[in-house]
Amino acid sequence: MSATETEAASRYELKVTPEGEAESRKVTDYFAEHPGDVDALVREGDDLVGYVHSWEAGSTVDGPGVRFVGFLTGCPLRCQYCHNPDTWHKFNGVPVTIARAMARISSFAQVLKLTQGGVTISGGEAQLQKTFLLELFRRCHLLGLHTAIETSGRLGAKFTDEELELVDLHLLDIKSGDPATYEKVTRQPLQPTLDFARRLSALGRPMWVRFTLVPGLTDARDNVELLADICAGLKTLERVEIQPFHQMGKEKWHRLGLTYPLEDTQPPGVELIDRVRGQFRSRGLTVY
Repeated sequence: MSATETEAASRYELKVTPEGEAESRKVTDYFAEHPGDVDALVREGDDLVGYVHSWEAGSTVDGPGVRFVGFLTGCPLRCQYCHNPDTWHKFNGVPVTIARAMARISSFAQVLKLTQGGVTISGGEAQLQKTFLLELFRRCHLLGLHTAIETSGRLGAKFTDEELELVDLHLLDIKSGDPATYEKVTRQPLQPTLDFARRLSALGRPMWVRFTLVPGLTDARDNVELLADICAGLKTLERVEIQPFHQMGKEKWHRLGLTYPLEDTQPPGVELIDRVRGQFRSRGLTVY
């Protein structure tokens, strides 16, 4: 597939490319890691290529100011509440060169700087496409743009301290404070994420923590208490964002032929959200 195709304009659009469909046919288990789900160096001529689900310009919920947001494909987690399961496999994205990505970002650079915003790369798991991500952020810094990554931190050990300096802000998704709950939610262990969070703190790297509140899954008082304790120990943590569960991803699971585990789960009510926010605020944390 050429790296000149047009990618989707919204994170909520289902994206499965012919290349991604071919990979899925090779591996009958959609939840399994597919052969292409690695940070292999891909080039088109002399330019580096990344796999992108979609771009969005004008976001105000993915970091400070107005943000230009890129959603990369490929993710090692299989969250029960994932609203973008089409981003689990890298080849479900459209190949995009660094030059093309920067041409798009550059067209918004003045507005991003005026609003004290910048560029946020999300996923999927943006850390999976490390090579593409770091080159993109290096060029964003040359333009004077603030950079942020939304990540689970699962692959943080692959980044050197020097490479992390290209990331001005980490939006760190910590799904649960209890290891057993975390593994139930994601099919992955919690410890690598905690190691990465504590490493960022020790390095003095700014971060926000994001926690998705799902009734009957992540809302247990003890689970929240454990996560609040973790957050209280992060000296560079600027805020905690409580993200109420929603059902906007259900249709994607259905269209991909997947059994959606939270089919009948309702979004959390005001009382539950207030209780959870209070648990974090009791540690002196800034909570949204």
